[in-house]
Amino acid sequence: MRDDEHEMLELPGDPAVQVRLRRSPRARRLSLRVSGVDGRVTLSLPQTVPLSSARAFLDRQADWVRGHLADRPRPWTPRIGGVIPVGGRDLPVVAGPRARLLPDRAELRDGRPAGPQLAGLLKAQARVRLAAACDDHAARLGRPYSALVLRDTRSRWGSCSSAGRLMFSWRLVMAPPEVLDYVAAHEVAHLAEMNHSRAFWAEVARLCPDYAPRRRWLRDHGALLHGIRFTP
Repeated sequence: MRDDEHEMLELPGDPAVQVRLRRSPRARRLSLRVSGVDGRVTLSLPQTVPLSSARAFLDRQADWVRGHLADRPRPWTPRIGGVIPVGGRDLPVVAGPRARLLPDRAELRDGRPAGPQLAGLLKAQARVRLAAACDDHAARLGRPYSALVLRDTRSRWGSCSSAGRLMFSWRLVMAPPEVLDYVAAHEVAHLAEMNHSRAFWAEVARLCPDYAPRRRWLRDHGALLHGIRFTP
């Protein structure tokens, strides 16, 4: 089976699990990965390994795959009377005369779906915080960016195009401020190094010296942010 671009296998069960195959000339063995961002399962394998061997390997690792998927946080929908993470802090969500984010709470208009209201507030806050962080890092790097775009991406927290266009997930605004700052530094560093070489990581370290724990926070907790559903 194939999707638009990738060869796929299906792990039978209830529910069935779709597994993307990634053939690579650099792969020396078969390996499985469950994304901490979106739960996508990828099986990497050498180019010469037949599909039957990949299927047999997946069958042997079925319990491992399902165990990792079961450990993922359960999706939930914010509501008035609950909380929403903003800047790494859980703010109470309360009814108010209009939708707005305050330092100690999020106010929403009652009688309207909470998710879309909160998403709008978070996107606006994300743009302010990411623009400030990117402006600061770009000035220190001495390289301007051409645009800043927000998306609700699942596969990555940010990206930088060869034209200097920076893209970020607006969900970063829910993470601690230092985590958002690291992702901004990471993408701005790509303005100098469009790769993940040692030179690139040296630029990241120059812009954000203690980036390692911030990067680790996203790996360990990013799925929590993606588990929040803002639309029905």
